[in-house]
Amino acid sequence: MSLDIVILAAGQGTRMRSALPKVLHPVAGKAMLGHVIDSARKLEPKGIHVVIGHGAETVRERLAADDLNFVLQAEQLGTGHAVAQALPQLTAERVLILYGDVPLIEVETLQRLLEKVKDDQLALLTVELDDPTGYGRIVRDSAGVVRAIVEHKDATPEQRAIREGNTGILAVPGKRLADWLGRLSNNNAQGEYYLTDVIAMAVADGLVVATEHPHDAMEVQGANDRIQLADLERHYQKRAARRLMAQGVTLLDPARFDLRGEASVGRDVLIDVNVILEGKVVIEDGVQIGPNCVIKDSTLRRGAVVKANSHLEGAELGEGADCGPFARLRPGAVLGAKAHVGNFVELKNAVMGEGAKAGHLSYLGDAEIGARTNIGAGTITCNYDGANKFRTVMGEDVFIGSNSSLVAPVNLGDGATTGAGSTITQDVPAAALAVGRGKQRNIEGWKRPVKIKK
Repeated sequence: MSLDIVILAAGQGTRMRSALPKVLHPVAGKAMLGHVIDSARKLEPKGIHVVIGHGAETVRERLAADDLNFVLQAEQLGTGHAVAQALPQLTAERVLILYGDVPLIEVETLQRLLEKVKDDQLALLTVELDDPTGYGRIVRDSAGVVRAIVEHKDATPEQRAIREGNTGILAVPGKRLADWLGRLSNNNAQGEYYLTDVIAMAVADGLVVATEHPHDAMEVQGANDRIQLADLERHYQKRAARRLMAQGVTLLDPARFDLRGEASVGRDVLIDVNVILEGKVVIEDGVQIGPNCVIKDSTLRRGAVVKANSHLEGAELGEGADCGPFARLRPGAVLGAKAHVGNFVELKNAVMGEGAKAGHLSYLGDAEIGARTNIGAGTITCNYDGANKFRTVMGEDVFIGSNSSLVAPVNLGDGATTGAGSTITQDVPAAALAVGRGKQRNIEGWKRPVKIKK
């Protein structure tokens, strides 16, 4: 059966105390609404319709995509009114209602819910809660059949004692929706058009209200303030940690690990505390990552080692390569197999060949470094003239003396050597020694200046 999905994302979120629309507040580095959209896409619907209101243009700009239809709810008159704004574009046999501030909903839960939708049956996601304060209550008859949903503010004391709460996530036959929405009333404590009133209408029309439940109550938890947002963040990270450990990753402390994107992992991977993985990260078998590292949009090949306090972005470490501690690999940095980058070395758009080494205190930008080349401490490639970038190319088995400045564009042939403290401005032939420094003079009898007494 075809499917349309409506995501309600028009709320202001006043308790967030923020100029940012509520649905754009991040969980795991992505807007809450972004998580919901990702889940919606995995259901392969005919259309995804996002109802926006407060901060509408900001939401549209941040999340615009060809497969999204944004619908404006100019006045926030309730959930039923919000869905009605999308009604003219809903043509599928089933309609699923989701919420932009409920980011942890699992696709598998939604699939189970959708399986229960028939021409004469709708499906409602409910949850058992120890404290259902604020939730609409599921009212059932003596046979356990759902008869209605009563909002917390409109509920009697007896109804408030019910622990089964309404999550708001609802799947209905598409051909019934227009009729139900057209019959909604705002005769309630809030003066709003409640989508939940559709349940009583469906019962009155002779439809069955089937229910489904999430395996984890946090799947349906929304975020109305920053405390709830932090709860969602921790639960997301706990879930992500468990999934990685199930795939063969050792997390020395799962509570001190953050995944803010997607990670593909091999077996026997070890990740120390306070590691953050962002964007798309590929980690192959046997990789070790030390504490306090940030790794973004990078690939770590088999057996690579990232030592403590290193920052990688858009980088690749070859098999058996290592970097750090305190290394920074910027976009375009590539370490070949068994290459080594030590402490306080920064690479940007630089490729190091197999077994090449830069042990400490160097900047290597826009460079091609051959196999087994050794870079001495304090070396920099002077790649920028204030307007343009230039490349430095080093062949294989080059030896760069400490405190060398390589002024690009410049080429050093295989086996070339630079003397320590040299400024290299011309190409160096293979196997040649280049020394580019002032001649040393020793001045005998020189006296140091002394401080003038006042």
